Amino acid sequence: MKKLINNVDDILNESLTGFGQVHGDLLTVNLEPKVVTRADAPLAGKVALISGGGSGHEPLHAGFVGHGMLTACCPGEVFTSPTPDQMLAAAQAVNGEAGILFIVKNYSGDVMNFEMAAEMAADMGLQVETVLTNDDVAVEDSTFTQGRRGVAGTVVVEKIVGAAAEAGASLANCKALGDRVNQASGSMGVALTSCTVPAAGQPTFNLGEGEMELGVGIHGEPGRERIALPSANEIAATIVNAICDDLAPAAGQEALLFVNGMGGTPAMELFLMYNAAAQVCAERKVTVARSLVGNYCTSLDMQGCSLTLTLLDEETKALWDAPVHTAALRW
Repeated sequence: MKKLINNVDDILNESLTGFGQVHGDLLTVNLEPKVVTRADAPLAGKVALISGGGSGHEPLHAGFVGHGMLTACCPGEVFTSPTPDQMLAAAQAVNGEAGILFIVKNYSGDVMNFEMAAEMAADMGLQVETVLTNDDVAVEDSTFTQGRRGVAGTVVVEKIVGAAAEAGASLANCKALGDRVNQASGSMGVALTSCTVPAAGQPTFNLGEGEMELGVGIHGEPGRERIALPSANEIAATIVNAICDDLAPAAGQEALLFVNGMGGTPAMELFLMYNAAAQVCAERKVTVARSLVGNYCTSLDMQGCSLTLTLLDEETKALWDAPVHTAALRW
């Protein structure tokens, strides 16, 4: 294992410290408990959006704390759920008296701990709602989940709901919007290599030279099948067709096409995959109205990518376009 680290046990604290030093104008990093908040929080009268999960998926979620997206996030250890105490501390720190929305990826540990935190917050008189993301169309049940996994579509939910909250939407409206965007999103990922968790010191799984994992999870969980590595065009066709079969878009339906790097794939290959996926969208009569390409929901050093399609309407398109200013996403 070759990584730029000091002590394995100190990776997260040292990384968060550096992150806070770079982006101190946007956010505040607290290490005990580990919570990242908007620098201007709490914001009176504004619904607070809180997400979180295991680290190793950067910039998800801390990179999306700021104007137009998250109000706070709770980073757990690498591929490990944050604790209810972190979530409760985040809720207390950013409570603007308009309610709190948890955005939770569908993994057993995350779901359980956020549910506990929501109950604790309710006992303290806080209004809390939850949006559960489960956009991965690859498999119905997998390691760490009951039902579909929450993956890169979570970024889209955070952006669109974040814009609504910034504009003053109520807690109930933010919750309904988050559920709607999640239901309009489908994702699937592929891995060309495994990721290596620092504490483990070796790859999570092994792939042969000519093999690819189709439908891989963002923690290296198994996907649909292990296959011989096909061309980029074939990969894009397999994924886009699977997503379209799931979402069943009408002819001419507008969509966001999001090509997400898993952490170890060059930008050149990600844009090539975008070109391939856009061609398949055209064949499926899906109109690509908005685009995003880059590393946003990663799996440490894994080589590979995921594709996400989110079906758009005029409201969600406008909210996607709304100004955002975070460490990892801004326009």
